[in-house]
Order: sequence, then C-alpha cells, then structure tokens
Amino acid sequence: MLDANLKQQLNAYLQNIVSPIEISVSLSETPEHIAKSTELRELATEISQLSTQITLKEAPAHRSPSMSIAPAGQAPRVSFAGIPMGHEFTSLVLALLQAGGHPSKVSDELQQQIRELNGEFHFETYISLSCQNCPDVVQALNLMATLNPNITHVMIDGALFQDEVNERQIMAVPTVYLNGEHFGQGRMSLEEIIPKLDTGAAERQAANLNDADPYDVLVVGGGPAGAAAAIYAARKGIRTGLLAERFGGQVMDTVGIENFISVPYTEGPKLAASLEQHIKDYDVDMITAQRASGIQSASADTNGLVNIPLASGATLKSRSVILATGARWRELNVPGEEQYRNKGVAYCPHCDGPLFKGKRVAVVGGGNSGIEAAIDLAGLVEHVTVLEFADTLRADEVLQRKAESLPNVEIIRSAQTTEVVGDGQKVSGMHYIDRVSGEQKHLAVAGIFVQIGLIPNTEFLQGSNIELTRFGEVIIDAKGATSQPGVFAAGDATTVPHKQIIIAMGAGATAALSAFDHLIRS
Repeated sequence: MLDANLKQQLNAYLQNIVSPIEISVSLSETPEHIAKSTELRELATEISQLSTQITLKEAPAHRSPSMSIAPAGQAPRVSFAGIPMGHEFTSLVLALLQAGGHPSKVSDELQQQIRELNGEFHFETYISLSCQNCPDVVQALNLMATLNPNITHVMIDGALFQDEVNERQIMAVPTVYLNGEHFGQGRMSLEEIIPKLDTGAAERQAANLNDADPYDVLVVGGGPAGAAAAIYAARKGIRTGLLAERFGGQVMDTVGIENFISVPYTEGPKLAASLEQHIKDYDVDMITAQRASGIQSASADTNGLVNIPLASGATLKSRSVILATGARWRELNVPGEEQYRNKGVAYCPHCDGPLFKGKRVAVVGGGNSGIEAAIDLAGLVEHVTVLEFADTLRADEVLQRKAESLPNVEIIRSAQTTEVVGDGQKVSGMHYIDRVSGEQKHLAVAGIFVQIGLIPNTEFLQGSNIELTRFGEVIIDAKGATSQPGVFAAGDATTVPHKQIIIAMGAGATAALSAFDHLIRS
C-alpha cells in the first residue's frame, strides 16, 4: 500500500506518538468490498509495524471496510469508512498523532471550547478521495472527537458506500450529518463548526471584536492577495489584522498549479496552508469565520478611521484597509439551478466527480477550467457533454486537442443553457438552445458542472463610496488605491486585468506598501 518514500515519511511522523494507540479494522466479506478490505488490512498492518506504540486488531463496525483509531483502552471515536488515502491520508496521519497524545496546533482557547461542549454529537462526513475541500472538515471533526468524549466522527468514502449515497441523495461532498440529520455541506473550518454547536460563541466573539483596538492596516480577504498584503504590512512593524470568512479563498478549490514561478507543481490547499503558516510567522491578528457586511469611509464621524461592519454585528476599525475578497464561481442564473444545487448541479469537478461514476454528465463552459473538468471527468463517468455558448472554445489548444481525442467527450458549441430540470430530488437533465438554428434541445444527464468564470465578491461594497465597475470589480490605480483615501484593493476582486495567483500576490504586496506610504504621510 505504501511506497518506500511514504513509509519513511510516515515513520518520521509516528515518532511523535507519546502514548499507546490501537487501530481496529472491520473487514467485509461481500464481493464488491473484498478487494478494498484486503487493501485496508495491508495499510493498517504496515502502519502498525512502524511503531511499537501501535497495536492492531479486528473488530466489527457499522460499516466495512473501516478503520478506527483510539488511545489504548478507550472506545474509538474517530473512524474511517473506506481507505483514507489520496487527500485523506493527511487526515489519517493527524488522527494517529492526536490519538497518541501529540498536541494539536489549534489554539488552546479553541480546544477548551471544544472540551466544554455539552451534549452527544455523532458526526458522519461523506467525502471523495479526490476532494481537496474534504480533509478540512474531516480533520476538524476528528480533532473534536479526540478532545471531547461526547463526540464521535466517521469519514465515509462515498464512492465505496454508494448505497448510502443514493439513499441519502448525496450529490456533493463534503456532506456532514449530525445525529442522523443533515448538518452542513462544503468546506467548514473549526471556527465555523463550533458556533453551530455552541450558540453563545458568536455573541462572545462579536463582543471581543468590538473591543479590539484599531488596526493600522486591516486586510479583508484571506486568499493569495490578502495573504501577501498581510505579510508585507506586518513586516513594516505596524498593527495588522486579517479578516476572512475562510482562509485560502478560491485557491482552496484549485487542484494542480503549474504556473507559480519557481514551483513546478503544487496544489491549492497545500499552497493555502503554506500562506497561512507564513502569516503566522508574523504578528498578524487573524480573524476567521467572520464576513464583512459593508464599509464606512474615514471621516470626522469615525475619528478618521475606516469602519468595517461584520455580519455578526461587530465592527472593526482601522487607519487603512486593503480589500482582497477575491471571486467565486459564476452561476448560470437559469431556472432550476438553485433548486438542484448540490443535487446534481456542482461547481467543483474534482470534489464531486466521483459521485457520478458511470453516469452521464454535462460541463457548461469551454474555457480552460471547463475543458480541464471534462478531461478529468472523462476518466470517471460514462459520458461528458461540454456546452459552450460561443461558436469557438476559449481553452488552450493543447487542452482542446486532448478533450477531442477522448471517446466519451462530446463538445457542443453555440449552446445556450436555459433550464436545469429534475425529479424534485436530483437532476435529470437540462434544456439548451442551439444558437445557430434556434432549436430547443434537451440533454439527459445526472450532473451539471458549471465552469463559466468568476464573479467578484464585492456585494458588501454596493451603496458605499468605493467605485466599482459594472461587473462589480473594485476600480484601482497602479498603486492599488481605490476611490476612497486609505482604502486599497488587490487581487481578483479588482480591475487587475489577469486573474492569476502570482498576479494577486504581487497586487497584495503593492497595496500593502501603498497603505504604509499612506499611513506615514497622513
């Protein structure tokens, strides 16, 4: 199961185990699961042989094949239904370390909040091993189960337990159930999960934020632009804050990155983790799981400070602000899209593609992201139909050639999507118009992956004094300055002509240096 290099790395990590742990495996005799049971036994055996602190046993479980991890002598509260490889291998390693007494990097305050949660909380998370968003949720809930004896968590590989996926109508990952009821969908951090269980947490945090001293620079946004801005500002020795609903931004939804200069290949979540760690090397006040709801320009009424109201009711104050809120996937805005969101309508082919194994799907969009999605999906699903509004594709020629060479990929140009249709529970197809003939057509598919570009996250600026384009982009000059003194902007939320990670980082650095220049001159 594990190659020599991976074994060597794992062996180094397992040296951090300080107290004995026990791995319990539950194996299946059913024909469709025998092969996976064999793989799981092999994986568990190899892990147990790497440390004298680990013992291995077989024990029945609700789902098989599965693996549970617990401190020796305790009933397991962390389980993996399936084989935690791919993106979930890190979740497995962390579960082993935490069960063995290795401390988490999560703040002591947050850990204590988890320990003090009252009630019985039994979590189930459906994932796909190719989903880069899923490990965040799995690792958060695993840690909670490790810290609080009233919490359990099981990761469930949706591709392996398809009967459950079909029964619960799960068509997007990660999907989380709590005590048998739907709890949430999509990426969630510890900071977002805990307030749902501790109802007083949001009020306490809002009160603390209201009492915070004003910042010299407040960065709004936690993507590459925001990270670069925070680091450059902090290096100037000024009081710096970073506000982000979730750290990483759109990068967290990016799998392969091959154009980040000097780094031949990396992946979005890995880059985001590196950015977060880099910020933590400096004195930056990171405020997550909070969303800006507006902006109030500096004036006599605000004591010369820029105010940022939050959705939680708190208000942050700063002498200067850098807006780096990034962008999100553009939606089709056709009937049925909202109704069938996460019920067949998806925006992340890498995350949700495995749930459509053996089915027919559509990709809307003929740019690089759309054609890349079609190529990736072709290896999983029965058939992929790409629908492009224009009469030509916008994707790079090399991607077009690859897609056209695949026998189960069909590309339809001049196609205008008009409606998503389904049976009330899940998608069954879509309607589109042939823009050449005007003929209305129907396409029977189980999934629709929307890949039609990005839209800036600037709705909270509507009605403010910040000048925006008709597309909602923040208008900036060469120094990153907006129409309001003391307010700067950077990244995909702005008029910068190219939406690229490396350009966003440079723009973030520019905005921070400009903000510092503004501070010393004012």
